[in-house]
Amino acid sequence: KIDETAWELVHEGENKPWKVETRPHNSIEEGTRQVKDADGYFVENAVRMLPGWSLAIGVNQATHQALEKLGTSLVLRLGGEGHRATLERCLALDNQWQELRTVSQQNYQQGVEQKSRSLAYLVTPGIFERLHTNKGRKQALCRAYPWEWKLAHTVNKNQQAGSLVGFATDKAVPISCRIRDQDDDSKSIPAPQVFAATPGSVYYLEQPESLFQDSADASGQAKRWRELGYSELLWLKNPILAKDEIHD
Repeated sequence: KIDETAWELVHEGENKPWKVETRPHNSIEEGTRQVKDADGYFVENAVRMLPGWSLAIGVNQATHQALEKLGTSLVLRLGGEGHRATLERCLALDNQWQELRTVSQQNYQQGVEQKSRSLAYLVTPGIFERLHTNKGRKQALCRAYPWEWKLAHTVNKNQQAGSLVGFATDKAVPISCRIRDQDDDSKSIPAPQVFAATPGSVYYLEQPESLFQDSADASGQAKRWRELGYSELLWLKNPILAKDEIHD
């Protein structure tokens, strides 16, 4: 049971620890002090963290060991304009995350063994992408829940029933990446845009199911999304209690 006061904001930024600034810019003609005739003025949105807040990233063990050799308080370039940021380990956050992962894995395993109802909480943007053939052309489609999770309540008799009872989500998050140019390895080009399920989405299943991205048969691209930290789930057990449990 969660008290109503627990939902109230205590510190500034708990609901949104950043602000967006719209900033105009000028592009100067090379070798002159004149603004370019074409595309001379442009506007960009700058995302700024509120005072007292930081960004956290997760790294694998090999990356952690490499960073440890470089010492503490490393400086890196962050953002399109390359602003400097300090990078240091947050041991307290590391311990909290490991505790959450342990509980989540225990809930998942118990749900599989007992075939019990479970909730899957999406921690990071969920990229659920699959290739489809339409009129002879292959097209990548994204949706708000994993393609391998079948709906428990089917629309017609031809559909196979699964474990996914329902889910709560928000509008998709567009993600744009860059890939290496095949003709020139020193350059990068824009990659096709994908649309991810928003973090905080919750999925209700009759019993837990793993992601295809985590399986040995997953494609290289699907595995890379997981290696980058996308589609991270935390599992909660038994969201719907029996009458005697509610009474107790």
